[in-house]
Amino acid sequence: MRHNVKGRKLGRTASHRKATLNSLMTSLLKHKRIKTTLAKAKETRVLLRNLLQKLAKAILNAKKQVMDVIKDKEVVKELFSDIIPKIGDRPGGYTRVVKLGYREGDAAQMAILELVDYNEVVTARAEQQKEKRETKAKEKEAKAKAEKENQMLEEQAAEVPKK
Repeated sequence: MRHNVKGRKLGRTASHRKATLNSLMTSLLKHKRIKTTLAKAKETRVLLRNLLQKLAKAILNAKKQVMDVIKDKEVVKELFSDIIPKIGDRPGGYTRVVKLGYREGDAAQMAILELVDYNEVVTARAEQQKEKRETKAKEKEAKAKAEKENQMLEEQAAEVPKK
């Protein structure tokens, strides 16, 4: 029985597991959404929740502890300037895990781990991609229309008898 045994081992040594989870937390804070296995997502969610709860109290020691975990200075700046003010009043539930299905290579269950309050980042990016696709489609239609007109002019020129 697994009484009082917390956390997942993820098939790694302790140091490798710590490095992997720190890297996943950094990537999540940087990109606001990551795709990983379900076990890693659930474990990262727990550690990130503890980290963000420390920061909500805004204690200097907590900030130093965060800097020990997250090595990327840009991510730390973004965390203190953007993320914490946005989620500071939230009582919990900072992340969302969405199951995706099974990976084809090894049948590992995949999931998306995302920050809850940053869905507009993802939707804005999707909106930009949609606009790019629409402009490409319009350009393609205009090009096809121009080619069709040129072809019609050539046919008309061929039909006109020469004297």
